[in-house]
Amino acid sequence: MNTQKKEILVKIKNAGIFKNNKWLVKDVSLEIYKGNIVSLIGPNGSGKTTTAKIVLGIYQDIHGSVQRFTKKISYVPQKILIDWSLPIRVIDFMVLTQKLENNEIEEALKLTGAEHLKNNSLTKLSGGELQRVLLARAIAKKPDLLVLDEPVQGVDFSGEAALYELIKKISESLKCGILLISHDLHMVMSSTDFVICLNGHICCSGTPISVAQNKEYQKLFGDHASQVLSLYKHNHDHDHSTDGSIKKKIN
Repeated sequence: MNTQKKEILVKIKNAGIFKNNKWLVKDVSLEIYKGNIVSLIGPNGSGKTTTAKIVLGIYQDIHGSVQRFTKKISYVPQKILIDWSLPIRVIDFMVLTQKLENNEIEEALKLTGAEHLKNNSLTKLSGGELQRVLLARAIAKKPDLLVLDEPVQGVDFSGEAALYELIKKISESLKCGILLISHDLHMVMSSTDFVICLNGHICCSGTPISVAQNKEYQKLFGDHASQVLSLYKHNHDHDHSTDGSIKKKIN
Protein backbone atom coordinates (compact mmCIF):
# COMPACT_ATOMS: atom_id res chain seq x y z
CA MET A 1 0.00 0.00 0.00
CA ASN A 2 1.39 3.38 -1.02
CA THR A 3 1.37 5.44 2.17
CA GLN A 4 3.82 8.14 1.06
CA LYS A 5 2.57 11.57 2.21
CA LYS A 6 -0.73 9.95 3.25
CA GLU A 7 -2.55 11.04 6.40
CA ILE A 8 -3.03 8.13 8.80
CA LEU A 9 -6.55 7.70 10.17
CA VAL A 10 -6.39 4.53 12.26
CA LYS A 11 -3.60 2.29 13.47
CA ILE A 12 -4.23 -0.94 15.36
CA LYS A 13 -1.44 -3.18 16.58
CA ASN A 14 -1.69 -6.79 17.75
CA ALA A 15 -5.37 -6.24 18.52
CA GLY A 16 -7.69 -8.99 19.60
CA ILE A 17 -10.84 -9.90 21.50
CA PHE A 18 -10.95 -12.78 23.99
CA LYS A 19 -14.52 -13.61 24.95
CA ASN A 20 -16.28 -16.67 26.40
CA ASN A 21 -12.96 -18.49 26.71
CA LYS A 22 -12.02 -18.09 23.06
CA TRP A 23 -10.38 -15.60 20.72
CA LEU A 24 -12.83 -13.96 18.35
CA VAL A 25 -9.84 -12.48 16.56
CA LYS A 26 -6.20 -12.26 17.59
CA ASP A 27 -3.02 -10.30 16.80
CA VAL A 28 -4.47 -8.11 14.06
CA SER A 29 -2.40 -5.14 12.95
CA LEU A 30 -3.44 -2.69 10.24
CA GLU A 31 -3.23 0.93 9.19
CA ILE A 32 -5.77 2.95 7.23
CA TYR A 33 -4.81 6.14 5.39
CA LYS A 34 -6.86 8.87 3.75
CA GLY A 35 -7.56 8.04 0.14
CA ASN A 36 -6.86 4.31 0.54
CA ILE A 37 -9.22 1.35 0.57
CA VAL A 38 -8.31 -1.54 2.88
CA SER A 39 -10.35 -4.72 2.39
CA LEU A 40 -10.88 -7.42 4.99
CA ILE A 41 -11.72 -10.77 3.43
CA GLY A 42 -12.22 -14.19 4.94
CA PRO A 43 -14.80 -16.94 5.49
CA ASN A 44 -17.79 -16.56 7.80
CA GLY A 45 -16.71 -16.38 11.43
CA SER A 46 -13.17 -15.31 10.55
CA GLY A 47 -13.32 -12.08 12.58
CA LYS A 48 -13.97 -9.50 9.86
CA THR A 49 -16.84 -7.69 11.58
CA THR A 50 -15.12 -8.01 14.96
CA THR A 51 -12.02 -6.33 13.53
CA ALA A 52 -14.14 -3.55 12.04
CA LYS A 53 -15.75 -2.96 15.43
CA ILE A 54 -12.30 -2.76 17.02
CA VAL A 55 -11.42 -0.05 14.51
CA LEU A 56 -14.68 1.77 15.30
CA GLY A 57 -14.11 1.62 19.05
CA ILE A 58 -17.26 -0.41 19.72
CA TYR A 59 -15.24 -2.93 21.73
CA GLN A 60 -13.45 -1.46 24.73
CA ASP A 61 -11.92 -4.47 26.46
CA ILE A 62 -9.39 -5.44 23.80
CA HIS A 63 -5.87 -6.77 23.69
CA GLY A 64 -3.31 -4.72 21.81
CA SER A 65 -3.63 -1.06 20.93
CA VAL A 66 -5.88 1.15 18.82
CA GLN A 67 -5.06 4.69 17.75
CA ARG A 68 -7.64 6.86 15.98
CA PHE A 69 -6.51 10.12 14.46
CA THR A 70 -9.98 11.32 13.43
CA LYS A 71 -13.47 11.41 14.92
CA LYS A 72 -15.17 11.79 11.54
CA ILE A 73 -16.05 8.14 11.03
CA SER A 74 -19.15 6.66 9.37
CA TYR A 75 -20.29 3.06 9.49
CA VAL A 76 -22.63 1.04 7.29
CA PRO A 77 -23.34 -2.23 9.16
CA GLN A 78 -24.12 -5.53 7.51
CA LYS A 79 -27.70 -5.37 8.76
CA ILE A 80 -29.84 -2.36 9.62
CA LEU A 81 -32.73 -2.43 12.07
CA ILE A 82 -35.70 -0.71 10.46
CA ASP A 83 -39.41 -1.17 11.04
CA TRP A 84 -40.27 -1.90 7.41
CA SER A 85 -43.96 -1.35 8.14
CA LEU A 86 -43.30 2.40 8.51
CA PRO A 87 -43.78 4.39 5.29
CA ILE A 88 -40.46 6.23 5.49
CA ARG A 89 -39.09 8.01 2.44
CA VAL A 90 -35.42 8.12 1.48
CA ILE A 91 -35.18 11.83 2.26
CA ASP A 92 -36.63 11.20 5.74
CA PHE A 93 -34.27 8.28 6.33
CA MET A 94 -31.29 10.49 5.52
CA VAL A 95 -32.04 12.71 8.53
CA LEU A 96 -33.41 10.03 10.86
CA THR A 97 -30.51 10.23 13.34
CA GLN A 98 -28.52 13.19 12.05
CA LYS A 99 -29.11 16.80 11.08
CA LEU A 100 -28.32 17.51 7.45
CA GLU A 101 -28.68 20.56 5.28
CA ASN A 102 -30.54 20.17 1.99
CA ASN A 103 -27.33 20.63 0.01
CA GLU A 104 -25.62 17.87 2.00
CA ILE A 105 -28.48 15.49 1.22
CA GLU A 106 -28.50 16.41 -2.46
CA GLU A 107 -24.72 16.06 -2.84
CA ALA A 108 -24.61 12.67 -1.12
CA LEU A 109 -27.51 11.23 -3.11
CA LYS A 110 -26.05 12.58 -6.35
CA LEU A 111 -22.62 11.08 -5.67
CA THR A 112 -24.13 7.65 -5.05
CA GLY A 113 -26.48 7.83 -8.04
CA ALA A 114 -29.57 7.85 -5.81
CA GLU A 115 -30.78 11.41 -6.28
CA HIS A 116 -33.87 10.29 -8.18
CA LEU A 117 -34.91 8.08 -5.25
CA LYS A 118 -35.20 10.78 -2.58
CA ASN A 119 -39.01 10.76 -2.45
CA ASN A 120 -39.34 6.98 -2.79
CA SER A 121 -40.31 4.75 0.11
CA LEU A 122 -37.51 2.59 1.51
CA THR A 123 -39.77 -0.45 1.20
CA LYS A 124 -39.97 0.05 -2.59
CA LEU A 125 -36.20 0.07 -3.18
CA SER A 126 -34.28 -2.78 -4.77
CA GLY A 127 -31.27 -4.24 -2.96
CA GLY A 128 -28.86 -2.14 -5.00
CA GLU A 129 -30.88 1.04 -4.54
CA LEU A 130 -31.03 0.54 -0.77
CA GLN A 131 -27.25 0.07 -0.60
CA ARG A 132 -26.76 3.34 -2.52
CA VAL A 133 -29.03 5.15 -0.08
CA LEU A 134 -27.15 3.66 2.89
CA LEU A 135 -23.88 4.86 1.35
CA ALA A 136 -25.35 8.31 0.74
CA ARG A 137 -26.48 8.57 4.35
CA ALA A 138 -23.03 7.53 5.57
CA ILE A 139 -21.09 10.02 3.44
CA ALA A 140 -23.40 13.03 3.81
CA LYS A 141 -21.17 14.56 6.53
CA LYS A 142 -18.04 13.82 4.48
CA PRO A 143 -16.28 11.42 6.88
CA ASP A 144 -12.53 10.91 6.92
CA LEU A 145 -13.07 7.17 7.41
CA LEU A 146 -15.87 5.03 6.05
CA VAL A 147 -16.36 1.48 7.38
CA LEU A 148 -18.49 -0.78 5.17
CA ASP A 149 -19.54 -4.25 6.33
CA GLU A 150 -20.51 -6.39 3.31
CA PRO A 151 -21.97 -3.41 1.38
CA VAL A 152 -23.34 -5.52 -1.50
CA GLN A 153 -25.75 -7.66 0.50
CA GLY A 154 -28.84 -8.61 -1.53
CA VAL A 155 -27.40 -7.33 -4.82
CA ASP A 156 -26.94 -9.33 -8.02
CA PHE A 157 -23.56 -9.85 -9.71
CA SER A 158 -23.63 -6.85 -12.05
CA GLY A 159 -24.97 -4.72 -9.22
CA GLU A 160 -22.08 -5.83 -6.98
CA ALA A 161 -19.52 -4.75 -9.57
CA ALA A 162 -21.21 -1.37 -9.97
CA LEU A 163 -21.31 -0.80 -6.20
CA TYR A 164 -17.61 -1.58 -5.81
CA GLU A 165 -16.88 0.90 -8.58
CA LEU A 166 -19.01 3.43 -6.68
CA ILE A 167 -17.09 2.79 -3.47
CA LYS A 168 -13.85 3.51 -5.33
CA LYS A 169 -15.42 6.70 -6.69
CA ILE A 170 -16.45 7.78 -3.18
CA SER A 171 -12.91 7.28 -1.89
CA GLU A 172 -11.50 9.36 -4.73
CA SER A 173 -14.14 12.10 -4.50
CA LEU A 174 -14.08 12.57 -0.72
CA LYS A 175 -10.41 11.63 -0.25
CA CYS A 176 -11.54 9.42 2.62
CA GLY A 177 -10.12 6.16 3.84
CA ILE A 178 -12.33 3.09 3.56
CA LEU A 179 -12.32 -0.16 5.51
CA LEU A 180 -14.27 -2.62 3.40
CA ILE A 181 -15.45 -6.06 4.51
CA SER A 182 -16.08 -8.62 1.80
CA HIS A 183 -16.18 -12.37 1.41
CA ASP A 184 -14.94 -12.30 -2.18
CA LEU A 185 -11.48 -11.15 -3.27
CA HIS A 186 -12.47 -11.31 -6.93
CA MET A 187 -15.12 -8.62 -6.49
CA VAL A 188 -12.96 -6.16 -4.52
CA MET A 189 -9.81 -6.75 -6.54
CA SER A 190 -10.06 -3.79 -8.90
CA SER A 191 -11.27 -1.30 -6.28
CA THR A 192 -9.02 -1.93 -3.27
CA ASP A 193 -5.46 -0.86 -2.43
CA PHE A 194 -4.60 -3.33 0.30
CA VAL A 195 -6.11 -6.67 1.33
CA ILE A 196 -6.01 -8.44 4.68
CA CYS A 197 -7.14 -12.05 4.71
CA LEU A 198 -8.47 -13.14 8.10
CA ASN A 199 -9.22 -16.47 9.67
CA GLY A 200 -9.19 -15.58 13.35
CA HIS A 201 -5.82 -13.96 12.69
CA ILE A 202 -4.10 -12.47 9.65
CA CYS A 203 -3.35 -15.30 7.22
CA CYS A 204 -1.79 -13.01 4.64
CA SER A 205 -1.91 -9.41 3.48
CA GLY A 206 -0.73 -7.22 0.63
CA THR A 207 -1.93 -6.09 -2.78
CA PRO A 208 -4.94 -7.97 -4.17
CA ILE A 209 -2.83 -9.90 -6.66
CA SER A 210 -0.18 -10.86 -4.08
CA VAL A 211 -2.91 -12.16 -1.73
CA ALA A 212 -4.52 -14.14 -4.58
CA GLN A 213 -1.17 -15.81 -5.19
CA ASN A 214 -0.49 -16.50 -1.51
CA LYS A 215 -0.57 -20.17 -0.49
CA GLU A 216 -2.39 -19.39 2.77
CA TYR A 217 -5.20 -17.68 0.85
CA GLN A 218 -5.37 -20.54 -1.66
CA LYS A 219 -5.47 -23.09 1.15
CA LEU A 220 -8.27 -21.21 2.90
CA PHE A 221 -10.48 -20.70 -0.16
CA GLY A 222 -9.64 -23.85 -2.11
CA ASP A 223 -10.86 -24.16 -5.71
CA HIS A 224 -12.41 -20.69 -5.66
CA ALA A 225 -8.99 -19.14 -5.00
CA SER A 226 -7.52 -20.65 -8.14
CA GLN A 227 -10.18 -18.91 -10.24
CA VAL A 228 -9.65 -15.41 -8.84
CA LEU A 229 -6.76 -14.29 -11.02
CA SER A 230 -8.22 -15.71 -14.22
CA LEU A 231 -11.61 -14.15 -13.48
CA TYR A 232 -9.99 -10.84 -12.64
CA LYS A 233 -7.92 -10.80 -15.82
CA HIS A 234 -10.99 -11.73 -17.84
CA ASN A 235 -13.23 -9.05 -16.31
CA HIS A 236 -10.63 -6.31 -16.01
CA ASP A 237 -10.97 -5.37 -19.68
CA HIS A 238 -14.18 -3.45 -18.96
CA ASP A 239 -15.81 -1.14 -16.43
CA HIS A 240 -19.22 -1.27 -14.78
CA SER A 241 -21.16 1.99 -14.71
CA THR A 242 -23.43 2.95 -11.82
CA ASP A 243 -26.51 1.63 -13.63
CA GLY A 244 -24.90 -1.81 -14.04
CA SER A 245 -24.11 -1.48 -17.73
CA ILE A 246 -20.70 -2.52 -19.04
CA LYS A 247 -18.28 -0.30 -20.90
CA LYS A 248 -15.32 -1.75 -22.77
CA LYS A 249 -11.97 -0.26 -21.83
CA ILE A 250 -9.98 1.42 -24.57
CA ASN A 251 -6.24 0.88 -24.40
